[in-house]
Amino acid sequence: MLATVLYGPRDVRCEDIADPKILQPTDAIIELAATCICGSDLWPYRGLQPMDEPMHMGHEYCGTVVEVGSDVRTVRPGQFVVGSFCISDNTCPHCRFGFQSSCVQREFMSGAQAPYARVPLADGTLVATAEAPSADSVPDLLAASDVFGTGWYAADAAGVREGSTVVVIGDGAVGLMGVLSAKEMGAERIIAMSRHESRQKLAREFGATDIVCERGEEGIARVKDLTEGIGADAVLECVGTMESFAQTLDCARPGGTIGYVGVPHGVTFDGQQLFFGQKRMLGGPAPVRRFLPDLMDRVLQGRIKPSKSSTLSCR
Repeated sequence: MLATVLYGPRDVRCEDIADPKILQPTDAIIELAATCICGSDLWPYRGLQPMDEPMHMGHEYCGTVVEVGSDVRTVRPGQFVVGSFCISDNTCPHCRFGFQSSCVQREFMSGAQAPYARVPLADGTLVATAEAPSADSVPDLLAASDVFGTGWYAADAAGVREGSTVVVIGDGAVGLMGVLSAKEMGAERIIAMSRHESRQKLAREFGATDIVCERGEEGIARVKDLTEGIGADAVLECVGTMESFAQTLDCARPGGTIGYVGVPHGVTFDGQQLFFGQKRMLGGPAPVRRFLPDLMDRVLQGRIKPSKSSTLSCR
């Protein structure tokens, strides 16, 4: 079958590779209905993250089960499934605590930009729909496997709740999913930091009440102005650079919470700033498996359309 392989900066090739096979009794083979490029793929593609060897691409995925190993119990051939980008058994102590992305058997999914993919630990990683979804809902279910699940985790980790004031830093797909998630969680005010007109429009559609175009000190000052000098109850960091983290810390009020999901590149912290700033912080790879049943249900009920963010350009 043909699959995409990243060899180095701006060097993506479509190559013939062997069809996936069951290697462990806990594996499943799925036929992909949809897959996509993740923002995290852009770091090595742009040469900003080292690579030791060619990398099979694709970790956002959904499709139909075609084969399962002898120990798989929760999914079966013919079912439509959505899987997390983090492979997990969903039974270890970390999984039971809700952090499947730190599973003791954790792997990171790859190879889903192809017709078929092998999914290890299928019982703990895949969630099946009750019936085959409509073609229109497939892109939205795909979003739940990573980008929507990651934006949801940013809001969850930041403690967004009814009546919250929220700042979202980053207007890429994950940031926009953070806006949508904050809205779904009942935030009263959502300030999206964005300099792109098309993304501002989508942020508004997803629930943003305010747009801040400024960056750095000017952006922080604008947020403080909008919040009467207090800062936000919750700040979602959806980029991963030193600039975005610095802005995040200063936009949160004392006692506020930061949910960070941007993969850090060149990020360091000042202990004095953390100590006297009194900000809570939680983040990392999103435990998407924890949220998948709920997010899939919201999509299938027609409440939300997260796939609208997939039209963004990756610049």
